[in-house]
Amino acid sequence: MNLISKKFNELSAAEIYEILKARAEIFVIEQNIHYQDMDNIDYSSLHCFFMEDHKVTAYLRAFYQDDAKDIVKIGRVLTLKHGNGTGKNLMEQSLKAIQEKMNCKKICMDAQKYAAGFYEKFGFKVVSNDFLEEGIVHVAMELEVCGTADIQ
Repeated sequence: MNLISKKFNELSAAEIYEILKARAEIFVIEQNIHYQDMDNIDYSSLHCFFMEDHKVTAYLRAFYQDDAKDIVKIGRVLTLKHGNGTGKNLMEQSLKAIQEKMNCKKICMDAQKYAAGFYEKFGFKVVSNDFLEEGIVHVAMELEVCGTADIQ
């Protein structure tokens, strides 16, 4: 699958709709998380996703965590198809896109603890104790990188 990576203003209405639909399916319906998904961070994010038959099948967003724009945070990571390598492809291709399009020294995330081993395969390291986020055990993770570009 070929990754689509776009800034918010480059997304079509249909892409935005499918992204929000996929996020609701995984986080609200499947994981029963009750939170305000549309948090204004989408406007300044790089949206990385796969589409199949006009539907988002895997997604994550990346945004600058700080004003210095040297730390990028990944969030809203999801795959609708499990056990077929989609998550691995999403992470491999998204990490490349983030490093090409965003100038950063570090990529971080708050990962659900059960998935930490998955992210460690890409070089992420756990840098915190366990903590609860929306009632789910998470850990903070970081990946040291060298960036070359800047998302505006």
